[in-house]
Amino acid sequence: MDTQIEKLQEIINESKNIVLFTGAGISVPSGIPDFRSATGLYSAPSGIGNFSAEEVISHSFFLRYTEDFYDFYKKKMCFKEAKPNAAHLYFAELEKAGRLKGTVTQNIDGLHQMAGSKLVYELHGSIHRNYCMKCGASFSLDYVLEHNGVPKCDKCGGKIKPDVVLYEEGLDMDVITGAVNAISRADTLIIIGTSLVVYPAAGFINYFRGKNLVLINKSETSADYRANLVIHEDCAKVCEKLEVPK
Repeated sequence: MDTQIEKLQEIINESKNIVLFTGAGISVPSGIPDFRSATGLYSAPSGIGNFSAEEVISHSFFLRYTEDFYDFYKKKMCFKEAKPNAAHLYFAELEKAGRLKGTVTQNIDGLHQMAGSKLVYELHGSIHRNYCMKCGASFSLDYVLEHNGVPKCDKCGGKIKPDVVLYEEGLDMDVITGAVNAISRADTLIIIGTSLVVYPAAGFINYFRGKNLVLINKSETSADYRANLVIHEDCAKVCEKLEVPK
């Protein structure tokens, strides 16, 4: 692995416009389970009737069985105590140094921002933003977690929905535009912790026209063959050995 890390360090040192693209795997070292691995969220029963986890986190399920949705969501998708790991922290420092020009993430955990990253495109929203479906008032994650059952708006009594993209819902067009523009301008794209099977997000890497494509993921992906460098290791352990260029 040391040879691969040396190669990655060389790429980072020579790059002026790096963009990071992340999936659930970058947050696994922080104690948040991924979705599609052997121990991921989708590998176990949802615990709600015969519904799969994917069905539970769909728009139609949320509308029809809101209380069951929240029971699953609060237990399986909200990790309030999670902290950024070495990977989140390294790329926040890389942004501060002016080398990283943006982070495109499929994650909803907010750990990139907690680590200090400012330019983050959250493709699938965030557990830290919640809104009333009736009046549009905003609410924190704490407000949602402190309420039993379905959280209701304290202003109008409307039902509160997390600002996360559920199955059957579309992505935010402004976020898409920002992410695509960042990727298309990058000289280096570093992809971490994603299986690259969730569309349309996975298709965004097709806009990359730069010099270096780097993939860091524990398992193989469909894009491995396109990459200049592939590292099948724990991303936090990799980033612990990297330095931010002066």
